[in-house]
Amino acid sequence: MADPGAGAAAPPADAEVAVHVIDDDEAVRDSLAFLFESAGLSVRSYDSAESFLDVAERLRAGCVLTDVRMPGMDGLTLQRRLREQGVHLPVIVMTGHGDVPIAVQALKAGAADFIEKPFDDEALLAAVRTALDAERRTRERQAEIEEIAARIASLTPRERQVLDGLVAGQPNKVIAYDLGASPRTVEVHRARVMEKMGARSLSELVRMALSVEAGDAAAAAAAPPGGPRE
Repeated sequence: MADPGAGAAAPPADAEVAVHVIDDDEAVRDSLAFLFESAGLSVRSYDSAESFLDVAERLRAGCVLTDVRMPGMDGLTLQRRLREQGVHLPVIVMTGHGDVPIAVQALKAGAADFIEKPFDDEALLAAVRTALDAERRTRERQAEIEEIAARIASLTPRERQVLDGLVAGQPNKVIAYDLGASPRTVEVHRARVMEKMGARSLSELVRMALSVEAGDAAAAAAAPPGGPRE
């Protein structure tokens, strides 16, 4: 049972799908590790938020299960720091009966879920599996967007102009006029764009291009603000 927080063990592989358990109570960590391993889930445990942050930026898959009250950095601060570092693994917070207002704050800050102690094992497993499924779908979608972006990058400057015109809803004649080219030339470029992008129809081509634009906008919105802080 790995416990990088307690013993300076090497961090898990970047793409390993694991439940990252963060709790200062060793008995809780051991109990949760046993639960998840018995359910066939890989688990890594940490004795503090700080020890998890030491490896968090290298993680690309899985989910985080953290106690909301810990010595040093608490669960809410950890959640904020992860966002600042660009770590977007889903976070589930564990709370005591009197910590519901804190749990609500965590949800408003983007937590995937919260679980009250003492928690039901099946409810916890369900919450973790839901978070892992959501994270997997996000990863797959991101990989798809990156592949589409690479195809767009392979277009020539003129092909990119034709693509931009098509995404804007312009017919071939209008694109040809704007580019100072013949409609026939635009048709040739359009066919090449469709082939390079692997699009079977104009609607699929437009959806592909828009998915990249939406992904770029989402990444910009999620990025921490730059520049010096006051």
